[in-house]
Amino acid sequence: MFETLILMLDATIRTAPPLILAAMAGMFCERSGVVNIALEGKLLAAAFASAAAAAVSGSAWIGLGAGVGVSILFALLHGFATITHRGDQVVSGMAINILAAGLTVTLGRYWFDQGGQTPALSGAARFAPIDLPYAKELYDVPVIGQLYSELLSGHSLLEYVAFAAVPLAWWVLFRTRFGLRLRAVGEAPAAVDTAGISVVRMRYIALIIGGLLAGIGGTYLAVAQTAQFIPNMSAGKGFMALAALVFGKWKPWSAMAACLLFGFLDAVAIRLQGVSIGDFPIPVQAIEALPYILTVFLLAGFIGKAVAPKALGTPYVKERE
Repeated sequence: MFETLILMLDATIRTAPPLILAAMAGMFCERSGVVNIALEGKLLAAAFASAAAAAVSGSAWIGLGAGVGVSILFALLHGFATITHRGDQVVSGMAINILAAGLTVTLGRYWFDQGGQTPALSGAARFAPIDLPYAKELYDVPVIGQLYSELLSGHSLLEYVAFAAVPLAWWVLFRTRFGLRLRAVGEAPAAVDTAGISVVRMRYIALIIGGLLAGIGGTYLAVAQTAQFIPNMSAGKGFMALAALVFGKWKPWSAMAACLLFGFLDAVAIRLQGVSIGDFPIPVQAIEALPYILTVFLLAGFIGKAVAPKALGTPYVKERE
């Protein structure tokens, strides 16, 4: 029983990083007042760019750079439409999602001729698991050995980065002058502008930070977890990250807890595939839909009142304009 629990938690840790990174990306953007429904597209675009670059170059680090670069490019496109030209933020985000979904498949078929997939990654072209010191030697130690060897050890670098991003995001947002200004932009942009701080500049910086984090999340999907790009491999994780952000009430630690919960539900769904109730086998599709169904129920029943930043979704127009 204990070993099964450890395996479930280990699967949760492996599933949660793209959700955590996307949630932190969305938090920076939405704390500045920009709705970032484009997280799904950024994850998908970064996954394709990183896998394609890693496959061609043979370097996971080049893949990471490509994934982050493309995600930031999409973030700037989102900012150009919504901040510079004050377009509808939801429409712009959905356009980016649709663009990423179509462009990745089209380029994948044209470049690699594998039905939209990239070649499988191996060796230096992917981020391999890292074994912490004495992980194998301590495995047989009761309780502590499995906790250290299974839960803490054996994960890729990007998984550790994802969990480290949460306290870093909390510190930046709530313990620095930059974070104070960013949150003020999302609450009262007119007051911030009166104080001499550029609302446009702060929102663009927030989008760039969000693009960086989403790029790492997409790279993890393709170059670390799956070791290959598969069409639509983000599978709604960007939207689940937004749900976790709302569930966590736009706070880093609460959002991470929600991501871990969703990751655990995903791990449970994988574990339950092939299970039968009596003589009736449960359809695989029903098991795969379980995390998304439970996400809706959790958000509907347990979130309580979540108050979004006051200026969220509202383009800023100076009074003199």
